[in-house]
This record gives sequence, C-alpha cells and structure tokens, in this order.
Amino acid sequence: MSQSVERALAVLPQLAQGPAGLAAVADALGVHKSTALRLLRTLHAHGFVYRQADGRYRLGARLFALAAEAIENLDVREIAHPHLVELNKATGHTVHLALHQDDEVVYVDKVDSRYPVRMYSRIGKPVPLTVAAVAKLLLADLPEAERLALARRIDYPRYTARSTPDAAAFLRELDLVRQQGWATDLGGHEESINCLGAPVRGPDGRVVAALSLSAPGVVLAAEGLLELLPLVLRTADAISQDYSGAQEKT
Repeated sequence: MSQSVERALAVLPQLAQGPAGLAAVADALGVHKSTALRLLRTLHAHGFVYRQADGRYRLGARLFALAAEAIENLDVREIAHPHLVELNKATGHTVHLALHQDDEVVYVDKVDSRYPVRMYSRIGKPVPLTVAAVAKLLLADLPEAERLALARRIDYPRYTARSTPDAAAFLRELDLVRQQGWATDLGGHEESINCLGAPVRGPDGRVVAALSLSAPGVVLAAEGLLELLPLVLRTADAISQDYSGAQEKT
C-alpha cells in the first residue's frame, strides 16, 4: 500500500473524535510534524479537513458531502438482490425485501418459493403494518415519538385471531423487536403463512430495509421456520455490510 495514502487515511478517524492540533496528529501517526503538516495541507486543499482559527484541524465539509451523496445514490435493492437469491436457493422459500415510505411499508424485491404452495405477494404492494415481520422491523427502529404517533393513528384490522389487536400491543411488539433484533409474523395476516424477518442496517446502524423469509405452514411449520433464523440474520448482516461498505469482522 502507498504509505502516504495510508497515513492520510489514518488522519480521518482521528479527527472524527474531535479537532486536533498538528502535534497530536503527528504523534498519533508516529511521524514528524513536517510530514503530518504535508498530509493535513493536502487533505485541507481537497476539503477533507478544515483548519480552525485556533490552529486545530477537524473533518471538512467535502467529506460529509461525499458521504451523503454516496448514501443517497446507494440502491439497497440492487445490493441486496444477490443475497436474497442465495437465501432462496438455500431454503427454497419466498424471500422479500421491504422499505418504509411515509406510513407504508412496501415490498421492493421478491424471490419466489420453489414450492407449488406459496405466499401470494407482489413488488410494490404495501404490507399490513401491524402484523408483517418486515413492517415491525422498520417501524421498531423509528424514534420513540414517531413510533407512538404512528401506533395511535393507524388501524388494527383483525386479519386472524393472531393479529395485533391495538396500539398498546403493537408498541409492546415493537419493543420486543428492538430488543431481539428480528421479527415474526406467525399467522397474523394469514393463518396459513408464517414469516421471519431481519433488519438491513446502514452505516449509522439505523434500519434502512428489512428482509423476510416466508413459508406456508403446510410446507414448513413455524418451528422449522424459526430454525432458519441464524441463516436469515447472516443474510441481513451480509447485505448490511455490502450496503455500508464495511469490512467483514474476523
């Protein structure tokens, strides 16, 4: 690797912790002040760091602008699709990807089950907010005030005897989803269909999408579906890493 590039990149996480002076940067890099100054001046010239009036350096606006532009142009569906296909191949069951848009959660991608008996759904169709696993994952990640407001203004249809009955029960369910990091719909929308979901997270840890694995009870009982949880979570984590540009932990 280029030593200069490596050193320059090492400056950025240091300044992410707060403004630092030339001496502190040089010490952190283990280089002479003149070397650190050349690196900082180059980064400053490109807008990646900014020199304050007190002589200390902080991260520059250009870095934040690039990050925001990159995130805005990421297509989570495109990134997730190969992983959805692999999950479908490994299990044979229907796989969905969903996004939260205003007060709706919408399927944006789907890989169909290989079994003749399967869940009916289509891309672009809103899901039932109060019962769908993907909806619980996306709504559970909302700030508390938004969760409360949404829970109080939406309706609670009784699709089945297992449907969420009211706002209090819905909020308890969302709290559980937040704690455990995954969600289910075990006959809440259709008696015969069970779903298991996991969150896709962005660079800031927030949930940007949700995936689910669905199967009719006659094909796979709820207990069997839950045994696939580790695989579903690994798939969601792999998508999150690809979406965030994070290196896999070893």
